[in-house]
Amino acid sequence: MKKIYLVVPCYNEEEVLCETAKRLELKMKTLIDNKDINEYSRVIFVDDGSKDKTWSIIEELKNNNELFGGIKLSRNRGHQNALLAGLMTVKDECDAVISLDADLQDDINVIDKFIEKFYEGCEVVYGVRSDRKSDTFFKRSTAQGFYKVIKFLGVDIIYNHADYRLMSRKALDSLAEFKEVNLFLRGIVPLVGFKSDIVSYERNERFAGESKYPLKKMISFAFEGITSFSVKPIRLVLVMGIIMFFSSLTALAYFLVTWINGYTVQGWTTVVASIWMLGGIQLLCLGVIGEYVGKIYIEVKSRPKYIIDQFIIKSEEK
Repeated sequence: MKKIYLVVPCYNEEEVLCETAKRLELKMKTLIDNKDINEYSRVIFVDDGSKDKTWSIIEELKNNNELFGGIKLSRNRGHQNALLAGLMTVKDECDAVISLDADLQDDINVIDKFIEKFYEGCEVVYGVRSDRKSDTFFKRSTAQGFYKVIKFLGVDIIYNHADYRLMSRKALDSLAEFKEVNLFLRGIVPLVGFKSDIVSYERNERFAGESKYPLKKMISFAFEGITSFSVKPIRLVLVMGIIMFFSSLTALAYFLVTWINGYTVQGWTTVVASIWMLGGIQLLCLGVIGEYVGKIYIEVKSRPKYIIDQFIIKSEEK
């Protein structure tokens, strides 16, 4: 039997955390009783600098039940960094790690299938949503648009997969070799390689609390994924520049012909519109290039992606 850890990033999850712990405890005990995992398997909550009672609840859970443990980051570092902190901290303590969110939207009943595929030899198992019926029309359409765009830009990503996945210790050791500061784990994990498979599930409604990914963060996250894994936007800027250059030559030839033939071009509207259009395109191109330059600036500083304040776990295997 293998030792399996669950890693659950948390940020201001006091409203849902007790219920999450209750359901995960039941699931883990069932797996242990069925001898699918060994008795030293654990659930590790990662507190991403929460401002509410999240860490206090985690400490209480740990003190009352050896199944639970916790990692407390020194400050808020964002979901991806909190998840990575959990994975890297426990990877040497277990045979595989399953990551999932604390909001109970990920169907924990498919954890059995994750473990089954792990025993079949898969080093990575992706949880993939079977549909998006629970999403609003806006969220569903924007999410589908994001996957299409990022695929078009050449990024290897699993369609409709978030961060609900199993990774073996071997896969996690390989993940540790990736040193990017700008994290987009949904794009990095497929680069690890090894044998993998998917498990389909239906995503539930959030049990309580508010989503930690409002529209602004969703857009920022999508842009992070695109610019972290593809240089095609810069190439599109180059293509745009070439098109505008030849368009300018065509317009210049047209105006020269009209001037030679004695015609005068009336009005200033066309000139002003052209200036505004070209100015807007230039600013857009500078913005895209600036985004990549900014990423280089952040990467070369190599600041730590997270700092762990506390790591608490009870009753280690002897």
